[in-house]
Amino acid sequence: MHIEEWLATVPAISVYLLVGLVIGLESLGIPLPGEIILVTASLLAASQDHINPYILGACAIAGAVIGDSIGYLIGRRGGKPLLAWLGRKFPKHFGADHVASAERSFQKWGMWAVFVGRFIALLRIFAGPLAGVLRMPYWKFAIANVLGGIVWAGGTTAVIYSVGKVAEDWLKRFSYLGLVAALCFGLGSMLVMKWRTKKVREKARRRAAEQPVAAGGSGAGAEAAEPEPVPAAE
Repeated sequence: MHIEEWLATVPAISVYLLVGLVIGLESLGIPLPGEIILVTASLLAASQDHINPYILGACAIAGAVIGDSIGYLIGRRGGKPLLAWLGRKFPKHFGADHVASAERSFQKWGMWAVFVGRFIALLRIFAGPLAGVLRMPYWKFAIANVLGGIVWAGGTTAVIYSVGKVAEDWLKRFSYLGLVAALCFGLGSMLVMKWRTKKVREKARRRAAEQPVAAGGSGAGAEAAEPEPVPAAE
């Protein structure tokens, strides 16, 4: 069966539910490829008339907002022990280096870390739970969460759908190449995410290696600065 004919048989409700579920679980704190799923579904909506891009975007926004909200509540109840447990279960995503990097981002940007985190793969997983662990006021979190979900999920759907519509005739003639292009885009996103994660990890290791040296130097200086004891008078 031709790829386009096969895609036409995929129920639209299945696509909507899959997108909302994967993005919701990723926002909740489970490392899943939400961005790749959203991009792929948006391209599919551009080439298949039975998939409504507005419903698709709404499902993506709902998944992002609800998932982040649940992650916030879990993080607020679980606290630091939750991050330690996640670090043991998902060391590649919730390792000590990643947690430290995310905490620095929250300390620097505050509620904007939740908004900006939507566009960064590592922070997108951390934003909800970490905001709860750090006891961010819920009204601040809710504003950043809703705005970030609308801009990221809705914006990504609109942009990718528009690009797909412009290239619809080309994609229909070369459906195999279109599928390969979408796959390459997804793999490229994964590689970029891994590269960023590796860079953050190396930076954290360098900082950790510098701290003992600095501590040792200050200790030596302190010893040198101590005055010699004065002998007691006979």
